[in-house]
Amino acid sequence: MLILLAFIIVFHITSAALLFISTIDNAWWVGDNFSTDVWRICATNMSTCMAITDEFNEYQSIQAVQAAMILSTILCCVAFLVFILQLFRLKQGERFVLTSVIQLLSCLCVMIAASIYTDRHEELHQSRGYRMQVSKGQYGYSFVLAWIAFAFTLISGVMYLVLRKRK
Repeated sequence: MLILLAFIIVFHITSAALLFISTIDNAWWVGDNFSTDVWRICATNMSTCMAITDEFNEYQSIQAVQAAMILSTILCCVAFLVFILQLFRLKQGERFVLTSVIQLLSCLCVMIAASIYTDRHEELHQSRGYRMQVSKGQYGYSFVLAWIAFAFTLISGVMYLVLRKRK
């Protein structure tokens, strides 16, 4: 049981780390001379960055992605704290339902963020607000990590739903 508990804790911390990296790091859309995320665009050869503001055409979509990723990260951290509290407070044989619900909400938020970005990426990168041609790029590793974090939070949420507190 102790090995299973350690595995679940490591799996949850890995999920949170993936969410932090995918939310913060500047690699959702990359090209030869630029990288962009949901916060800013950076030219790699000049090492200058420009914040994404309301002058961009699809700023509302970017804001929705920002909000969903932040909410997902916060919910994942809250789920971990609730798990630790429930670990000491639940009676033997009870399930970690509250932790599971919070983790599944985190999963839903990261899925919404990545789905919006996937659906709107063409319009996002056609804006006149960019100083360089960013439409000729590809998805970066932060975008991929967001989808991996979706899978990890989904698996984690289901594990908490199935897990019972044992002696």
